[in-house]
Amino acid sequence: MNNDFLELYREHLSPALTRATQLVFEKGEGPYLYTTDGKRYLDFVSGIAVNQLGHCHPKVVAAAKEQAEKLIHCSLILGSYPSAVRYAKELAKVTPGELNMFFFSNAGTEAVEGALKLARWKTRKPCFIAYQGAFHGRTMGAISVTASSASFRARYAPFLPTIYHVPYPYCYRCLYGGQPETCSLDCLEEINRLFKYQTTPADVAAVLIEPVLGEGGYIVPPVRYMKGLEQLCRDHDILLIFDEVQTGFGRTGKMFAAEHFNIVPDIICLAKGMASGFPLAAVAASKEFMGDWTEGAHGTTFGGNPVSCAAGLALLEVFREENILVKCNERGSYFKKVLQGLKNKYPVIGDVRGLGLMLAVEIVDSKGQPDGETCSRIIAYCAEHGLLLMKCGTFKNCIRFMTPLNISRAALDEGISIFRDALKSVS
Repeated sequence: MNNDFLELYREHLSPALTRATQLVFEKGEGPYLYTTDGKRYLDFVSGIAVNQLGHCHPKVVAAAKEQAEKLIHCSLILGSYPSAVRYAKELAKVTPGELNMFFFSNAGTEAVEGALKLARWKTRKPCFIAYQGAFHGRTMGAISVTASSASFRARYAPFLPTIYHVPYPYCYRCLYGGQPETCSLDCLEEINRLFKYQTTPADVAAVLIEPVLGEGGYIVPPVRYMKGLEQLCRDHDILLIFDEVQTGFGRTGKMFAAEHFNIVPDIICLAKGMASGFPLAAVAASKEFMGDWTEGAHGTTFGGNPVSCAAGLALLEVFREENILVKCNERGSYFKKVLQGLKNKYPVIGDVRGLGLMLAVEIVDSKGQPDGETCSRIIAYCAEHGLLLMKCGTFKNCIRFMTPLNISRAALDEGISIFRDALKSVS
């Protein structure tokens, strides 16, 4: 049966979309996926950090079913409906600071586009500063600020003008040869160099940053860097935008990664884990900031879909009722400790990093250089033995672990066992 589906896929679906496996899935439950031929796989991908509660959480399924029987779609352009309004109200209770107004859309790239438009609309400034290694999406505005891989941008130029990229604080591979204990934040100084040679602060609408680099390698920046960036933006009257598409909704052990740095940005981009697998995204800002965005200045047909919002409401309820953040931190601390132990035993692991259950290992060769080939071999071994993983990083040599936030210790240990065997197989 799998071969039939694969043939149909090749016949009718574009090859432009990268596919990590040739598996055909028909069912998901908790941390597991099941193929059409009955094989079970432990899923440490979670829809690419989307299924925070695993597959088909009963409360989310029930909420979606109930809403679908009432209203599937009518568009917020036509009129409002309870699930969207209620979700916005509940979301405002958990977003940082006074970021209590939202523009709903469907996916992370749309949230980034909306944030860029809002920043330009508010400031009337043309320029943006983004980061080398960052991924913000695939539409033309989002790809213009993306720089995690040149392959994502190949043959699509010209991009949005006046976008400037600076180095992300990647301590494991510091561009300046620094060490954390003696770091003088040369990477932050790059922004001041930019102001001297390429653009003035007066022309910069916003700095856009992932508070933990996602596709670029699950890199956690130093608190000192993030606080310094916040101060730089305030000093120059530049907006600060956090892309929390992958880091949001508990992935890092806090509801939003901004909380790790005690920073409230001007705008946050939300998506992925927002509705437990249903398409939903948002631009978030304060009512004071977003409240005068002129009617018709931005738009959406499907954004804030009734079923997606009902699923999002159920997600927030489960977070409260099942202490999801507590579970995430407990499992994340345990998992990271195990990975550190594996690093000490297997030199192929050069670095272990991450927050909560947004964890990664960097695979290196005997000289400490990125080793994408061995990374691929490890992932292939794991898939063959029932564990699904994905790589990330500019050199495609990092393995990211995106388990459900409520994963059981038994399921986590099952995955760790397979991963350990994979390390043995390449060592």
